[in-house]
Amino acid sequence: MNFLGIELGSTRVKAVLIDERHAPVVSGGYDWENRLENGVWTYHLDDVWAGLQSALRQLPLASVDAIGISAMMHGYLVFDGDGKQLVPFRTWRNTTTERAAAALTELFGFNIPQRWSVAHLYQAILNGEEHVENIRFITTLAGYVHWKLSGQKVLGIDDASGMFPIESGNYNAEMAAKFRELTKINWLNLAPEVRCAGEEAGRLTTEGAKLLDPTGKLTAGIPLCPPEGDAGTGMVATNSVAPRTGNVSAGTSIFAMAVLEKPLSKVYPEIDMVTTPSGRPVAMVHCNNCTSDLDGWARLFMEFASGIGAELSKSALYETLYNKALEGDADCGRLLSYNYVSGEPITGFAEGRALFVRAPDSRFTLANFMRTLLFSTVATLKIGMDILTEQEDVRLDQLLGHGGLFKTKIVGQTLMAAALNVPVTVMESAGEGGAWGIALLAAYMTNKAEDETLENYLSKKVFGGNAGSSIPPNERDVLGFGEFMKRYKGGLAIEKRAVECIE
Repeated sequence: MNFLGIELGSTRVKAVLIDERHAPVVSGGYDWENRLENGVWTYHLDDVWAGLQSALRQLPLASVDAIGISAMMHGYLVFDGDGKQLVPFRTWRNTTTERAAAALTELFGFNIPQRWSVAHLYQAILNGEEHVENIRFITTLAGYVHWKLSGQKVLGIDDASGMFPIESGNYNAEMAAKFRELTKINWLNLAPEVRCAGEEAGRLTTEGAKLLDPTGKLTAGIPLCPPEGDAGTGMVATNSVAPRTGNVSAGTSIFAMAVLEKPLSKVYPEIDMVTTPSGRPVAMVHCNNCTSDLDGWARLFMEFASGIGAELSKSALYETLYNKALEGDADCGRLLSYNYVSGEPITGFAEGRALFVRAPDSRFTLANFMRTLLFSTVATLKIGMDILTEQEDVRLDQLLGHGGLFKTKIVGQTLMAAALNVPVTVMESAGEGGAWGIALLAAYMTNKAEDETLENYLSKKVFGGNAGSSIPPNERDVLGFGEFMKRYKGGLAIEKRAVECIE
């Protein structure tokens, strides 16, 4: 048996085919980037299908037993009754809904982050945008692709929990009633139906098969599992779906997930409440900025290498720069960096300006420079995670790491363990990321025994004895990161002035 997993990530569309042993057989990909158009971070939907077709051309598609779709969570995709897109896709990266998010948080008594779909919708209402009266369907990117492939307007519960609050396996009815009273809009009539892991969520139509594979190798009738967000598929890909487990995904954005043993004591604007793909409560700390600024510096180094005639692959460049960071001073030699390419709600920024700052007596070496850039990728995450560990006494046995920050062995793990003061584990299979995670959910839907939970299926049939490679916190690095964070918090005023002064 073969299962196809597709993920539309922030920088790459990826497709992976796995076999009955859940092992990746072959994968294909397509690079893309978000665009800032008219002040809105967006992707064109034409690029969605170009990316999917390109990625799938690299795979043998003659025998596929089930399909799963995953994508970036949140954002704003709205359509009229004829299926016409009403406004450009507003992605999770936009920080233009502060007024709406604050009002809904107060109304619901539940934290509604700026990137959530309901915040985007209410902000459009507050803005008096004409398209609102024509909305008949609102969904996420994964929900959109799944709809076009199957004709079904459904969504996995984790992805749905990033649109609107969830309770008992569905949208919170009391909050939906409050939203209707506030806006005269019935959320339940506009949003996708909620599905949990293991349920079938439709089958590939003839039109959907042509959208994915114009060559005709992919046939109609293949079952699809519920489409999920990248947070949920990241949990699956790292076997982090049971209480006291957690994972951290570090790429264009960075977020950490902690599966809770008990509810939090109160609402925190820095903490999102979402779910696992099977519906367990999860505390999520999400930051808009992670590796974009670091990648920009890497491109600069690559340009220099090319300019002097040096032949250097991208992977060799990153390995060299990342490993250099391990040679730096524990506190980065009193250097400071802010990786805010876009806004960052956790620290109160609607916009961002990437900055690098040093004092006259700072130790400005390549090792310290790279260590500073890497520490800055996790600094804002640390602020949110401290709320969970220090104020809510959330305990994690370990964090499973995945995403681009962990591609260079040891370095990302070492520095992440120092930042969060918890062992960080990376599995070899986690390199396949969310595409592998959603393929596993497709396999679970097809192969699970009666009443078999997702937790048991993953632990016994997928991961078995694979514990991964774990790196515990190093005292020197933990203390050094603590010193870095003191400067980081104190220097946020510099970032504020940069946003005010630099257009």
